[in-house]
Amino acid sequence: MSAGILPGDPPGGRRALAVWGTGVSVYFVAVIFRTSLGVAGLDAADRFHVNASALSTFSILQLLVYAGMQIPVGLLVDRLGTKKVLALGAVLFTAGQLGFAFSPSYGMALASRALLGCGDALTFISVLRLGTRWFPARRGPLVAQFSGLVGMAGNLVSTLVLARLLHGIGWTAAFAGSAVAGAVVFVLVLLFLKDHPEGHEPEPLPHQGAAYVRRQIAASWREPGTRLGMWVHFTTQFPAMVFLLLWGLPFLVEAQGLSRATAGELLTLVVLSNMGVGMVYGQIVARHHEARLLIALGTVGTTAALWAATLAYPGEHAPMWLLIVLCTVLGACGPASMIGFDFARPANPPERQGTASGITNMGGFVASMTTLLAVGVLLDATGDDYGIAFSAVFVLQALGVSQILRLRKRAARRERERLVASRVETVHVPA
Repeated sequence: MSAGILPGDPPGGRRALAVWGTGVSVYFVAVIFRTSLGVAGLDAADRFHVNASALSTFSILQLLVYAGMQIPVGLLVDRLGTKKVLALGAVLFTAGQLGFAFSPSYGMALASRALLGCGDALTFISVLRLGTRWFPARRGPLVAQFSGLVGMAGNLVSTLVLARLLHGIGWTAAFAGSAVAGAVVFVLVLLFLKDHPEGHEPEPLPHQGAAYVRRQIAASWREPGTRLGMWVHFTTQFPAMVFLLLWGLPFLVEAQGLSRATAGELLTLVVLSNMGVGMVYGQIVARHHEARLLIALGTVGTTAALWAATLAYPGEHAPMWLLIVLCTVLGACGPASMIGFDFARPANPPERQGTASGITNMGGFVASMTTLLAVGVLLDATGDDYGIAFSAVFVLQALGVSQILRLRKRAARRERERLVASRVETVHVPA
């Protein structure tokens, strides 16, 4: 047996990489569609004649659907497998993007973003499950970080490509044209994706109805590692998500006096920083598991400090160097949020991985949805005072950190117990 490969571990290899690549391509397209509003926020406000609160409702509804579906999606993945769930997700988010392209009214546009959020919700948990089925457990942190990195590449496409198409060929052509990518990945899933390698089929689970659902959720939630993972994801992800998804461009243009082109370059910097930091964090966590919490809390503290310095800067506008540093640090939020899955994964057996990942993934999107709403409401209430509006970030960070500190010791103790038990079982496995 190879070093680092546990009994029952899938072998990985080129075949695993090809299958995972097919699955992650669906997530890549989903992120393009999800973040497309981030570069079209001001255009959407003009097109549908809405204020800041109504504009934020687009992203809030999308994230509300996404967050609300995470536990059901985890259960679906555990029951149906990855291929069926990813194929359904591709159909739904493609239909949502097409609907958004042709929506003549605010109400229809809202419905389209909700449909898009529904399809988007089916993707990431499925990709994580694909990684656990095709790669050895020791590769888990790296596979998860690379999944997030591919997602950020989708964000980069929104920032660089879709933004130019939007202002070059117009709203309808840009959004409808991008929907073609959804049809392509749907075909790829049907042709090439497989749930697991041969010889590693999961144990068949008899259908147990509502009782099975309750047991899966309750058992996952009882694990301190699942709850800690959810709060890590909650606390780390949302500052960058809110910035990229909707409020970054208006903040940089309206509050900081930058041109759209310069603001777009700073949004691109967030994405590039995310991709670079993700590779570093993945390597560190894979080699030094004990560094997980330190990295997560360090990212939260640094993000809070840079936001405070930017919002409290005494001049009319923050200097460019400070905005560059802020955007660079915001890029670490996504990779830090992936650490949440590294707490939930070892806390749960394989048959609960989808459910536990769904609970974890819900955290960051609930925080993002809450902050998107708070910023929009505060902007309308204060006459577009971004300093007050973005103070909501600190409230949610404080809540998240308090929960992380409360759960960290229990989760660490439980993880040690499971590790000792797994080593005992390994010793008794026949050669």
